[in-house]
Amino acid sequence: MSDRQRPGDELLWDKVRQARRMSFEDKFLAGPRLFDLACRLMRDGIRMQHPDADEAEVERLLRERLAIQRRLEARRS
Repeated sequence: MSDRQRPGDELLWDKVRQARRMSFEDKFLAGPRLFDLACRLMRDGIRMQHPDADEAEVERLLRERLAIQRRLEARRS
């Protein structure tokens, strides 16, 4: 089975083709939108892991996770 024949790969390739058709402006604006989406998903995960956390605690944990990610990325550089 080739790499492009695995389940779900066609969806990925559709996304790649779609991204290639985007204008520079759309690509530029996609970064902040993707970051916002990632933060929403992380908040949802935090709420699932910490169901009793209030919004301030969820935001604190989100900032903590983002700081960890920045440190990991800095080590790779």
